[in-house]
Amino acid sequence: MAREKREGLYVTVPSLFRCPISMDVMKSPVSLCTGVTYDRSSIQMWLSQGHNTCPATMQVLPSTDFVPNLTLRRLIHLWLHHQVAMPSPSALSKQEALDIIKHIEKLSTAVSTKKIADFVKYSEENRRFFANSSEAVSGIVAALKNSDEIEFCESIIAILDLILSENGVKEHLNRLILKSDTDYLSRFVPLLQKGSLSSKIQSARVLESIALDGDSQLKIAEKQGLLYELCHLISEETDRFAIEAGVSSLIAVSTSKPVKKELVRFGVVKTIGKILSGAETANAVMEKTLKLLETVATCTEGRAAIGADEECVTGIVKRLMKCSRAATEHGITVLWSVCSLARDKDAQEAVGMVNGITKVLLVMQSDCSAGVQQMCGDLVKVLRVKNSKSCLACYHTKTTHITPY
Repeated sequence: MAREKREGLYVTVPSLFRCPISMDVMKSPVSLCTGVTYDRSSIQMWLSQGHNTCPATMQVLPSTDFVPNLTLRRLIHLWLHHQVAMPSPSALSKQEALDIIKHIEKLSTAVSTKKIADFVKYSEENRRFFANSSEAVSGIVAALKNSDEIEFCESIIAILDLILSENGVKEHLNRLILKSDTDYLSRFVPLLQKGSLSSKIQSARVLESIALDGDSQLKIAEKQGLLYELCHLISEETDRFAIEAGVSSLIAVSTSKPVKKELVRFGVVKTIGKILSGAETANAVMEKTLKLLETVATCTEGRAAIGADEECVTGIVKRLMKCSRAATEHGITVLWSVCSLARDKDAQEAVGMVNGITKVLLVMQSDCSAGVQQMCGDLVKVLRVKNSKSCLACYHTKTTHITPY
């Protein structure tokens, strides 16, 4: 009977039992030297990506060793056993969740939205239930217009972020947020300015997800403050997930020439140069960052800004063949746009200074697309003329194999 009653209910999970990275109940809690505890699989993945910091505190780790937190594991085990035997008195049923949403516009309190956020976060079944309820999704979005309290808005954005992967949700949110007479986009600006790190990431992901067509992309990009705050997010935050979310959102909305020019004005080229030259090694971050740079390089102002930023140009060369195939192809496209198409002499000089011609030749003989191979050939012609004193000055671009030294 107790188990039947528990079906469809949400049991509040003590925050101490959740992994700070995955936000799931920890199966094998381990502690770093900073004293912070994570689930073993989550922290192993973080460290394997080349990070040397504690994700929660961002302290540099003098040691990446971790030890099992046996006490906490025992507490989690006892708690899970207790939940199977007896449902929590604070459990929330699906009907209770809908009832809260019906009155949420009048309540407009962070406590009410937090309950819904916890309900949606708890299980895939709850997320699917919420996403399939047009009344629930419409109600939670409508609540945004009644309060500008940061904590209240953060809970709503957290709910929307949790259901983004469910079928039809992105299209539904696009209609509710962008095709309505209510200015819901204005709520995203203070979240990106003053919200927590997680809410900034969630806001960027929601914006990316609703940028489904040209009109939607333009509406987001033209909303005063949004484009600037997204640029600020990737320039000021060091968290890889924040950078990735911000860059992805900028890629999604940067489809018109005026928007690309604005990105240049906001210093996105300089920001990307710093990212490329930094210690970040995550392939997803590098791939998306170079894709954004490729987008910016399609306008005259973008090519000029890239050519004038030596750190950016050398950063591109540094990342060639070091990340994914897609990242390398984005990098070659940017170099071709600046060095070959725009004939930027400063950029050509910068590429030559870091032995870029050898890197381009290596890409040329790799498993890249025909278009990228052609761009590599154009780059070799331009760069060997610019660096005529190089031993590669007479290298024939149709050669299919070289032996790098």
